[in-house]
Amino acid sequence: MPGDEAQPAATTPLARAERFIWLTARVLEQRRFAFHFLGGDADGVDAALGAYLGADGGYGHALDPDLRGPLSQPLHAAYALRVLDALGRCGGRRVERLCGHLAAVSTSDGALPLVSPGPAGHPAARYHPVLDDPPGELLTTGPVVGALHHNRVWHAWLFRATEFCWDRVETPRHWHPYEVRGAVTFLDGVPDRGRAAAAADRLGRLVREHHLVVLDPAPRTGGPTAPGDAPGEELYPYDVARRPESCARGWFTDAEMGRSLDFLAARQQPDGGWPAARPAWAAGSSLERRPIATLEALLTLRAYGRALA
Repeated sequence: MPGDEAQPAATTPLARAERFIWLTARVLEQRRFAFHFLGGDADGVDAALGAYLGADGGYGHALDPDLRGPLSQPLHAAYALRVLDALGRCGGRRVERLCGHLAAVSTSDGALPLVSPGPAGHPAARYHPVLDDPPGELLTTGPVVGALHHNRVWHAWLFRATEFCWDRVETPRHWHPYEVRGAVTFLDGVPDRGRAAAAADRLGRLVREHHLVVLDPAPRTGGPTAPGDAPGEELYPYDVARRPESCARGWFTDAEMGRSLDFLAARQQPDGGWPAARPAWAAGSSLERRPIATLEALLTLRAYGRALA
């Protein structure tokens, strides 16, 4: 057509990722990308996140792409708080209402389940089973409690939820790798920094002793995975120490961290995006998860000073 001109090929990692985001991402991830990398305003991100807010004060509508449907869920709340934390807006009446909702859906020990039971019929990934009486999980409770503490939010629900996290973090037991991420987010945000440092030191030794994180990714072509995970779904140092100031950064040598960041940078795909960690189970979920993975990869690489532009 007249006036049609081929767009120049994007050459830098950031330019390639930007094109991928505009082609595939939800409005929320487009706004997040613009805020973090293009000088965009926080109001746009806030408005996009508001579309997922429910009348009960929680977040739903597949904010976490692996739980479809309108129901508010703890995993959605964890994602919402991560977004608000990055905006510096994790507080106020909105977060107070969210805490009230979380208190209402908590288990008997004050923790958050992986998935709250509700009306049947809304699709969910097989690794997020809906149970009638689900247990509390560090995987969901840790990130929520850590984000709230990091932003100096206080609510009655937090007292029991915090004690649940301390109990899970400090009790010797078998750990699933994904629980480690929840523990780190909790330990990075909790106010008692001395206790957090001691717990992080113990957990870091356990992580290395039980090979919960892949320290040398280059030669791996697959291998044993944790129960419920798919081949290739291992965690790497950059997954648990997302920023240099994280308590988990001290678990890894500079060489180990450098190798993992090299590996992360090299995982950018020809289309400019990063692969999703979770296995594909629905077309919509897979499409929506990759831009989230791309944003997280870019933010981690930038936090460690890796060149993107």
